Amino acid sequence: MTFRYLTPREEGMGALRILAVCLAGWGFLFLPDRFAMAAESRAVKPETLLVQGKPQDFNGANGETKSGDKGKSSTNRSAVSFPELHGKDGAPMMLVPAGEFIMGSDRGDEDEAPVHRVYLNTFYIDKFEVTNARFAKYVEAIQSEPPWGFSDKETPVVHADRPVRWVSWMDAMGYCLWVGKRLPTEAEWEKAARGTDERLYPWGNDPPTPVHAVYGLKEGGAETVSVIGDHHMGQSPYGVQDLAGNLYEWVMDWYAEDFYSSFINNPAINPRGPSEGTAKVQRGGSYINTPYRLRSSFRTKGDPTEQDPNVGFRCAQGVPK
Repeated sequence: MTFRYLTPREEGMGALRILAVCLAGWGFLFLPDRFAMAAESRAVKPETLLVQGKPQDFNGANGETKSGDKGKSSTNRSAVSFPELHGKDGAPMMLVPAGEFIMGSDRGDEDEAPVHRVYLNTFYIDKFEVTNARFAKYVEAIQSEPPWGFSDKETPVVHADRPVRWVSWMDAMGYCLWVGKRLPTEAEWEKAARGTDERLYPWGNDPPTPVHAVYGLKEGGAETVSVIGDHHMGQSPYGVQDLAGNLYEWVMDWYAEDFYSSFINNPAINPRGPSEGTAKVQRGGSYINTPYRLRSSFRTKGDPTEQDPNVGFRCAQGVPK
């Protein structure tokens, strides 16, 4: 991890950025569930959504299996089409329909337990991680201090299609709000990754290989972070890509090791994590990690003000009106 001391001017700018993001994000954190439910009641049913102008049968195209298929090893087929829309930043977003899924694991770390049922409203999540090119537009528009990785001024051009890294949680949240989105909650991220059949990885239960994800590399190598969309065999049940490996991803929630214990006796409905904390949750593993950390239920954390070379993000949003 790399640290540097900020000048008094930079400290002042940083404080203003933190205040602005906190104020702007207030509505996303505490929006009453009734507004989200009302939006869903006005939304088009998934079965009638259009993809590239053609009607799609959503049943069977989202990776959700019948109860009798639970536990089977599975790998996604690249030929399957998924409902999607494009956000205000032009990034494709994938639909994750409302319903229950199983969150957590009793065979992982302590903070992944206990396994519990979660109900989520319908939401959209970016198909890919936010790229250098898209983040560069945000930096230019708000005259923000660019990530450390932009210091050579060539990264957004030469590596435009690689996911942006060296971004703090504050940077990530700021970008999402700038394009009218937000960071996904931890529960939303996990459902987008594992679907409803309790799969270990986004693509199924088969161990990862280089065609599924970028992992097991050494820091500082010539090719560490892959361009977006280069590992479609590792896509999730909803067509979301690079949820395992490549970069860890920031999510909305504060981290608490025992947060899942809150749902032993009570159902979790659109959970949003603890109300306060000192660290934000990161998900998905990165290019330097082993397959263990690529599991969809794996949790880790980071200081929301820190910037690391193996951490990026993607955005989410509710159903548009």
